[in-house]
Amino acid sequence: QVHLVESGGGSGQVGGSLSVSCVASGDTGSVKSMGWFRHAPDKERVLVASIRTDTGGTYYTDSVWGRFTISQDTAENTVYLQMNNLKPEDAAMYYCAARLGLFGDYHYWGQGTQVTVSS
Repeated sequence: QVHLVESGGGSGQVGGSLSVSCVASGDTGSVKSMGWFRHAPDKERVLVASIRTDTGGTYYTDSVWGRFTISQDTAENTVYLQMNNLKPEDAAMYYCAARLGLFGDYHYWGQGTQVTVSS
């Protein structure tokens, strides 16, 4: 089992920055990749960014490319998402997730942290 706890987020302004963090505990050695998802009202949940725990290789969805940065501190079992140049469409509940493989479903989820963006 892997337990994920997010923190950060909150309220930001258009063009501003926010960051969220996710601390993993439990059987973290079995985790192969971590992801940040977001889910806005009346929209589908979207994988925003992901990172491989072994190589640090990253993925970003097109809408956040160049604005968001996912990173990790493997010693602290923590994954970060730095969000710059915020846009109104970035407002959502952000969830940290972990999976035991490099592809396919994510197996563990955090409780989520809210991000709001005001103009």
